[in-house]
Amino acid sequence: MAIKRGSQSGGGKSKGIGSRVFASILVFFLTFLALSFLFVGRGLFVAASSGQNELSIVSSRQDLNWRERLALQHLNSLFSKDVIDVINASTNDLGPLNIDFFRKDKLSASWKVVGHKTSADNVTSAEATGEALKTKQETSRVKEEHTSNDNSVFFETPAKLARRQLREKRREKRAADMVKQDDEVTVKLENAAIERSKSVDSAVLGKYSIWRKENDNENTDSTVRLIRDQMIMARVYISLARMKNKTDLANELQNRLKESQRSLGDATADSDLHNSAPEKIKLMGQVLSKAKEQLYDCNLVTGKLRAMLQSADEQVRSLKKQSTFLSQLAAKTIPNGLHCLAMRLTIDYYLLPPEKRKFPRSENLENPNLYHYALFSDNVLAASVVVNSTVTNAKDPGKHVFHLVTDKLNFGAMNMWFLLNPPGKATIHVENVDEFKWLNSSYCPVLRQLESAAMKEYYFKAAHPTTLSAGSSNLKYRNPKYLSMLNHLRFYLPQVYPKLDKILFLDDDIVVQKDLTGLWSVDLHGKVNGAVETCGESFHRFDKYLNFSNPHIAKNFDPNACGWAYGMNMFDLKEWKKKDITGIYHKWQNMNEDRVLWKLGTLPPGLITFYGLTHPLEKSWHVLGLGYNPSIDKTEIENAAVVHYNGNMKPWLELAMTKYKPYWTKYIKYDHPYVRNCKLSE
Repeated sequence: MAIKRGSQSGGGKSKGIGSRVFASILVFFLTFLALSFLFVGRGLFVAASSGQNELSIVSSRQDLNWRERLALQHLNSLFSKDVIDVINASTNDLGPLNIDFFRKDKLSASWKVVGHKTSADNVTSAEATGEALKTKQETSRVKEEHTSNDNSVFFETPAKLARRQLREKRREKRAADMVKQDDEVTVKLENAAIERSKSVDSAVLGKYSIWRKENDNENTDSTVRLIRDQMIMARVYISLARMKNKTDLANELQNRLKESQRSLGDATADSDLHNSAPEKIKLMGQVLSKAKEQLYDCNLVTGKLRAMLQSADEQVRSLKKQSTFLSQLAAKTIPNGLHCLAMRLTIDYYLLPPEKRKFPRSENLENPNLYHYALFSDNVLAASVVVNSTVTNAKDPGKHVFHLVTDKLNFGAMNMWFLLNPPGKATIHVENVDEFKWLNSSYCPVLRQLESAAMKEYYFKAAHPTTLSAGSSNLKYRNPKYLSMLNHLRFYLPQVYPKLDKILFLDDDIVVQKDLTGLWSVDLHGKVNGAVETCGESFHRFDKYLNFSNPHIAKNFDPNACGWAYGMNMFDLKEWKKKDITGIYHKWQNMNEDRVLWKLGTLPPGLITFYGLTHPLEKSWHVLGLGYNPSIDKTEIENAAVVHYNGNMKPWLELAMTKYKPYWTKYIKYDHPYVRNCKLSE
């Protein structure tokens, strides 16, 4: 029994060991097999995934090709092949925004199409956000693709579509704003250019601007301009031909140029040209065409034209100086006809007996209830126009009184004229300024200064110009009128007319066109001087006339203060006396003995003396500029009560502007024996 148990026990032990070894081997084998399946399965999964992705890409490409075909079908229905080719060709030069740029996916983030992912985007995304974000975006994209009914890669949610539309609207608004800004800048530049052109003083005797409608030339005269243009180009090519030793061509051009000059002559309009002008133009055009083929070089032609322009500009400057000199000289001279008239009248006056030299109605001279005028002049014909035009347009001539003051030389002539040509029912009186004994150098600063050695040196010896183009800037201040007390007598009105309360001062270069009695009822609001302001343009402000570098001027006056016009001024003589206007004038005139505050003349001291004491009148009372400005509106002139020929082109001179002269000549009796004998004509 014992042995049997032992053998059973040993066999069982050996069997147990073998079973455990077998089991271990089986477990190892199963483990190896499981791991093999695991790796094989992973490989299959990866391969399957890769295959699925490739299938998806192929599907997407097919879908894209399908959409392209669908789009082309719609385009073909709208555009022909030629039109599409033109569109494609015109987008090839659009730089960074052409079609190829979009096809190569070189888009910014704001231009990306939702759902369309490119390889460049994946690389950028992987570099920027890492693999986790990439996986998340891929998952989101796959979900959107699978949830789409048409499997389109261009699927957009309503929110994204709204955001994209909003971005497009913002872009359109920004583009429109930029275009608007460009338009505004262009308009500003054009307006600035126009203003600069208006500010250019391009005329000698006044201001002229090509922008003014009044100066538009209704007759274009294209033929005259063509001939002139051909002549300019001929001169250019002549110079180039000589430079390149093409003598024959230069001579041919020179001959054609002479023919064109003879054909043009003095013509300023097409109607003035000779009948041969068209043939000359044709021949010149043929020669210029040949010259262009042989000689044209952009840089050379441009340089030559620029040199010609500079030369012409220098000539214009020189001619302007000469014209200024001559116009100032003409303004100082007395025409032969006026000199003849004054001499004949003077002789006849002193041949009259004394009892016939008196004017009627002398009792009206000191009546303050009548309308009194002050006129200081040495020009008989000009004074006659002022009186005649005033009386002609007066409603009640009998209430008008004219106080004329002249110098000793013209005293007889002025009296004789108005004795022969009395102003109807109006009263007139002529006085001689040299008989005002109170007006002497001890009382009047101007007379004392005129007697000084410095003033005599300035007027008669020093710095006189020796040529036409030199020294013209200060020539106007050597005009003899500045030496005459008739020009300064306007500052002594209360002394000349002590019994009067109001008086209307008139220059002798004005014409009255309406009844002026309304001026006596204008309320001056306590001011002394009623005048029309002239500050519409910069050169009529205080800084034009006064030296603001002097401390006396700078601390007492505003450089931008409005100037006003002498020529038609209503003076309140009562207020004048209260405010001692003459004393103020004397004070400043004494300070200007060396001409450091202003140059000669009466307007600058007038601006100073009546500073803050001038009441502005309506502009229709007094229109200025007929002696220098060629662009005054005709309606404005005809509606004015008084027109003023201030400037050098006085209506009695030959240099007067023709279109303004009839307003003055209509009040002259050219059939008068004295006027006719002195050969004065319109």
